Amino acid sequence: MRETRVCGLLGIKYPIIQGGMTWIANAELAAAVSEAGGLGTISPNAGMRIEDNVELNLERQIRLARELTTKPFAVNIVVLIPEIAALVDVLIDEGVSVVTTSAGNPRLYTNRLKEAGIKVLHVVSSVRQAQVAEDSGVDAVIAEGFEAGGHNGFDELTTMVLVPQIADAVEIPVIAAGGIADARGFAAAIALGAEGVQMGTRFIATKECNAHPSFKQRIVDSNDAGTMITGRALSPTRGLRNKFSTEVARMDRKGTTADELLAFIGMARSRMGQLEGLVEDGELYCGAISGMIRDVVSAGDVVRRMVEEYDRIVAGLR
Repeated sequence: MRETRVCGLLGIKYPIIQGGMTWIANAELAAAVSEAGGLGTISPNAGMRIEDNVELNLERQIRLARELTTKPFAVNIVVLIPEIAALVDVLIDEGVSVVTTSAGNPRLYTNRLKEAGIKVLHVVSSVRQAQVAEDSGVDAVIAEGFEAGGHNGFDELTTMVLVPQIADAVEIPVIAAGGIADARGFAAAIALGAEGVQMGTRFIATKECNAHPSFKQRIVDSNDAGTMITGRALSPTRGLRNKFSTEVARMDRKGTTADELLAFIGMARSRMGQLEGLVEDGELYCGAISGMIRDVVSAGDVVRRMVEEYDRIVAGLR
């Protein structure tokens, strides 16, 4: 597999990054991806109960990952959450080497993180966001298309059109995300100008991920139309079709206000679906690529398959 600037920047063998999925990007998963040559990513609230302290949970996850691997791994933080300042303190105190930031202004914490020797990647969904992130001093941007699971950009740009426009607009490395689950997607991303990929949904359906088995099975059983976008009054969100998402879609069509949607969704609905296995009443963040996932394998096998298949794909194009 081709080595890119992302490999040197992050100290990894392959430019394959695991997404920092809320509740389920746990230390065991991150370590397994890193051990296979990619970059694993931890979510601060991985596996925690709602009443737990998120800073202490992040400390535990970081220290567990270090027991499982000596290779680099990342932590994903959402800039807009109330606990962000405390989480940044934890990242610096624990000496994390890579941080991905999302859902907020990259100018707020990039300088502080970089002063501590941390590489910063920022998730963007438009050219303008990528330019702002570059001006803020981030080391690379993750260009996330509308195919991605979870919260998406309001412009609804797909990975196919987003990545080349961002690659043309910035000098720093671009990492493609959204709609990528195998080597075909990886090769396409490289052709579009990306220097690496980030995958979330493919890594949910792995043995090391702490997602509920029922959630993993729903991904395996999904098809090309298995996900849907809901909640545009709040933030466009992609997840698997179930009782919950169908009701939110009905509320969208009805013209329900943002406050009414928030009241219906309640607290930690995604935890209910992803960790607790309430696959009809919970929120199941999942990318449109779910229809291509047909098995639950080890995270290392996901990385190894991509590397082997990529080389065959590229050889076939010559």
